[in-house]
This record gives sequence, C-alpha cells and structure tokens, in this order.
Amino acid sequence: MSEGCPVCRALEPAVDHFARDAIVAVRRFDERRDAAVWRALDVPGSPYAVALGLDGMVLAKGTFNSPDQLESVLATAERRAREPVVSMPGAGGRPGPAGIDGTSRRGLLARTGEAIVGLAAGRLVAAAVKPGEAEAFHFCGHTFTTASCPHPTGLPRIDAHGYPLRARDGRPVDDIGRLIDRHGHPIDERGHALRDPDGRRLPSAPRTKICSRAGRDRHFRTWIDGSWYRCCGGHVRRLMDCCSYHSNRINGDAALTGYCYSGRAVFCTMYYDTHVPC
Repeated sequence: MSEGCPVCRALEPAVDHFARDAIVAVRRFDERRDAAVWRALDVPGSPYAVALGLDGMVLAKGTFNSPDQLESVLATAERRAREPVVSMPGAGGRPGPAGIDGTSRRGLLARTGEAIVGLAAGRLVAAAVKPGEAEAFHFCGHTFTTASCPHPTGLPRIDAHGYPLRARDGRPVDDIGRLIDRHGHPIDERGHALRDPDGRRLPSAPRTKICSRAGRDRHFRTWIDGSWYRCCGGHVRRLMDCCSYHSNRINGDAALTGYCYSGRAVFCTMYYDTHVPC
C-alpha cells in the first residue's frame, strides 16, 4: 500500500474483507516503511498483491484496482496450485499438488493451508520469494506496466472495437456492467430481457469504449497506441496500451513512456482475446 494512493484507500474495505476470512492471512506493507523490500521485489506501484502457499512459493501476483481483480490474484493462485509441477532435468522440479479438489478459493485453501497475501510485499514475503518461480498476473502477460483501465465488470477485456466484454465469458456488457443483446438491450444470464416490477423492459444504458472512458472520466483525451501479444488459454491475447499526454498512470505512478506514439505515455492497459490458436 502507499499513503498517497487514492485507489488504495478506496480498496481498504475489500482488503478488510479478505482479512476477515479465517483461512486467508493478510499482511499490509507500506511503500515508505518497507521501501527496501519494495526495491528488492521490484514492486511497480500500489496497490499490489502477492499470494503465496505455505511453502513460500509465489503462486500469483499483480496490480489490482478493484475487488474483483484482487480476487483474481487468489483465483490464479488456486489454479496454479492445482497444476502439477513437471520435473525437468537440472531444474529441481518437484511434484505439484495436482490432486487438490474443488474450484473455489475456499476449497483450495482449506486443503493447502494458509495463504499469504502481501499487499506491496514486505519482509515476510521477501523472505519467502524464491528465484525462478512462475509469476502470475491479473491478466495474462500484464506485469510491470500499469494498472487496468476502468471496466464495468473488473478485468479490462474488450472486443475488437474497444467496447467492454465480461472477462470470464466474453459476453458484451454496458457501462453499468449488465449483459446486453445485439441491440444493446439489457438481458439476464439466459438472454431474457430485464424488466421492471411492472413488466416493462428496462431502458438501455450507454456502452463506451474502455480507453475513451478512461480519458473521459478524467477529462483528457486518450489513444490506443502500443500492443503486445501473449498465448493465454490456448489463444492469442492482444494486450493493449491506452495512452495519453497525461503525466501520471491510472495507479498514480509516473507515466510510462516509450510504448506510445507522438510522445504520449501509457495511462492504463486492457486486452482483447482473439480466436487465433497458439
């Protein structure tokens, strides 16, 4: 956490919620009080989370700017804890906990013991981090750049035109996070129209391109400039930079330069899942 981080303050209730979970141990570490550890771990900014197993293995880590993204750090840790670790010659591999049953965070942690979430990790986490352990991100390939662009459902998934999609299934949503049909009308999970108590169809809401929304909410213009690609879930994922002439990134850190055109800097990031197999 950082004292001068407004996102951190806004997310304190979410962190408190995690801290009340009997099977999750939460520790908070401050940018100033634990500055040496921040440098040692190359923490890019706050808020930042690291999830570890009891053996000290880093299972997931990444920036987050919503409760859903913080939850996704633990979800990634859960998934990775279920994957077997393949021993390679000279790699010192060991069998992984492939037999863990259940898909929920509670189901995992109840079996594997106590997980530690170090927010902008401090000495406890620094002692546990092992060189060469696989890193995880709140979305594939997003590491030491900047936080996600604002999105109505959490992770910043978009379609080919930049409009918001729900991350878990790629279904289109409006600016308030409701599923919509091809005409922009709000629908439920089964595709039925949402209606008020009198049976009238609820009105449509705007649907704004995510990069444009990032600038609109902060009163400056944005552009989609840089992109890079990763293989995620068997398909090519395009990770995209939303750029501006603003001097700060969305997480409050200094602007990230060298990735955008015409002297612009990265303000926030988002992603588009292609149908190209990899």
